[in-house]
Amino acid sequence: MAEEQKLSETSVQLTEAAPQTVGSGFTAPGNIYSAILSRNEAVKDARRLKDFQELRDKYVSKKVLFEDPLFPAQDSSLFYSEKFPLKLEWKRPSEICSNPQFILGGANRTDICQGDLGDCWLLAAIACLTLNDVVLKRVVPHDQYFTENYAGIFHFQFWRYGEWLDVVVDDRLPTYKNQLVFTRSGQKNEFWSALMEKAYAKLHGSYEALKGGNSLEAMEDFTGGVTEFYEITEAPKELYNIMRKALKRGSLMSCAIDVLVPTAQRTKTASGLVRGHAYSVTGVEQGKRKDGKDLMIRLVRVRDPWGVAPPPACTSNDWAALAKSEQEKKRLQPTEQGEFWMCFEEFKKNFTKLEICNLTPDTLEDDHMLKWNVTIHEGRWVKGCSAGGCRNFPDTYWTNPQFRLVLLEADTKEKTCTVVVALMQKGRRKERCLGGTLHNIGFAIYEVPNEMKGNQQQLPKDFFLYNASTARCKSYVNMREVTERFCLKPGEYVIIPSTFDPHKESEFLLRVFAENRSTSEVIDGEIEVESVTDGVKKKIKPFEEEETEEEKQFRAIFQQIAGDDMQINANELRTVLNRVVAKHKELKTEGFSLESCRSMIALLDTDGTGHLNLQEFNHLWNKIKKWKLVFTRFDTDKSSTISSFEMRNALTEAGFQLNNQLYDIICMRYANEHMELDFDSYISCLVRLEGMFRAFRAFDKDGDGIIKLNVFEWLQLTMYA
Repeated sequence: MAEEQKLSETSVQLTEAAPQTVGSGFTAPGNIYSAILSRNEAVKDARRLKDFQELRDKYVSKKVLFEDPLFPAQDSSLFYSEKFPLKLEWKRPSEICSNPQFILGGANRTDICQGDLGDCWLLAAIACLTLNDVVLKRVVPHDQYFTENYAGIFHFQFWRYGEWLDVVVDDRLPTYKNQLVFTRSGQKNEFWSALMEKAYAKLHGSYEALKGGNSLEAMEDFTGGVTEFYEITEAPKELYNIMRKALKRGSLMSCAIDVLVPTAQRTKTASGLVRGHAYSVTGVEQGKRKDGKDLMIRLVRVRDPWGVAPPPACTSNDWAALAKSEQEKKRLQPTEQGEFWMCFEEFKKNFTKLEICNLTPDTLEDDHMLKWNVTIHEGRWVKGCSAGGCRNFPDTYWTNPQFRLVLLEADTKEKTCTVVVALMQKGRRKERCLGGTLHNIGFAIYEVPNEMKGNQQQLPKDFFLYNASTARCKSYVNMREVTERFCLKPGEYVIIPSTFDPHKESEFLLRVFAENRSTSEVIDGEIEVESVTDGVKKKIKPFEEEETEEEKQFRAIFQQIAGDDMQINANELRTVLNRVVAKHKELKTEGFSLESCRSMIALLDTDGTGHLNLQEFNHLWNKIKKWKLVFTRFDTDKSSTISSFEMRNALTEAGFQLNNQLYDIICMRYANEHMELDFDSYISCLVRLEGMFRAFRAFDKDGDGIIKLNVFEWLQLTMYA
């Protein structure tokens, strides 16, 4: 067995501190999840840009103000776990102040002041966004007004799992005593930041869903970029240069201080900074000292989203020494809203983590900008089927989704290929109202041996028992996305994304960036079945004269129940089978259900009578005997059940090759709450599979793997199966 160190998981603290005001401190209910059956539908209620224009023009012409039916001005849009303790009023900006403006004097970092919601992580990201004008104008379209073409409707664009969504909202905002309760601008009549927060809350289902998080999540939603996360105590020596280069390239950057005890109240450090709170990094500057000493001045400018807290004790006024003109002084001078400069050494002493979102996968440790090839894969982990957990669980690890990566050529002047792999779990914040939390996720990369290259089947269980990974993420972590950079030699690899523990369900997005030519695809297998035509094209043989004792008993039972016509229906078939199966004590089964027997008749009803004759029954029993041997082989604990993870091996042994989506469907359809299949469910699944394969082959006259059915043929095919 391959010797590989046991994997570990790491918990990353959320930054969620809010001012000590009424309305903070909400918690989600218990962590209860069921299989995700639809893909991305939860976020696709956001309307596209053309829909925004159509809606706006429609309401302008009607002279009626828009009211968003998908995110109503009700408590359901505020909090899901309990009611807000104050009676809030939803008001439009014109009801809050005179002369409301969408953007006043340009959108900048002073426009974001935190209200009574623990979403400092989001506001820190928005403040960073204002430093990149090109990206800002994509997320916050500037051509929106409270005068021209005003209809109470606004829109914002967010990157969401590989595509840009245009989120439409009305401009009714929650207020108390005519003051905005949540995010607001430093200028009372400016509303872009409050409306943007509302659009982001709609994307996730409610305002409460925004409580607590990591700024990387929002940064990525604003850019579609690639994230980097640094524990500052473990950061590289060139961290300062990395930060300078990040801002120069338009990257978004924030920092935070972990709380000492995860469940403790957010407290201040000796310097006056708040633990568990997200800050924006808005500037990194260096220069020579004016006193002629060789030491460089290295400064970091930090902004507090609260916008009202006094500067901490660790601030530095050396920024003035870097200003060579009045224009430079104006650019470097901190704003009044909670912004301050720190010496880089003080920054490292006080903050514990740094989050950077780069617009491209280029490394911040060199000066080269590259063109990247990117492939994006969507997948999901399904409990009991494809949620196999990490390598610490060898019996199920191999069932995780697998993605083939082929690196075709090395980088310039190198013998290796640079690859960036980013794994993101989807929809967890929106699922908070159901108790959802972030899973600990990660991935490993395995080199494919020569004898298995080009094979479209998944790597089997034994491969992972005897082969160590070539590369992997540092640890499994409870962040929305895990990103790592690797240097791999040209060749063929398989990427295995997984949660740390088995049975953790989620959809995910896997992005693979490569400097040079590469291909990446999901390993989904080829759909095949062995011998689906036996008994259909060939005449079924009757019992031979030299019957076994068991066959004689079957004939006697069959004749007794069938009567003179020697035909049995589903009820009679159930009686026959259950009498026979009852003699196999090792199965510990309660017998077949009526529905299972109906499926069996549909499989072998060669004359369309809805009954089985003796010959058809004989053929059915031979199949059940064959499938019973497979079932017994995979019932390793003699419990008369097989694990849903092992079902795919059992299906392969029975002659079926299916793709990952079919395995997921089979698990959800036939496994019980313990993710196990009893003998009845197992046989029902095989009968259904073989019946559907037979029907498809019957319609596929030219054998090209494509059939065309009208609605009546489709209903006949699916209803009698």
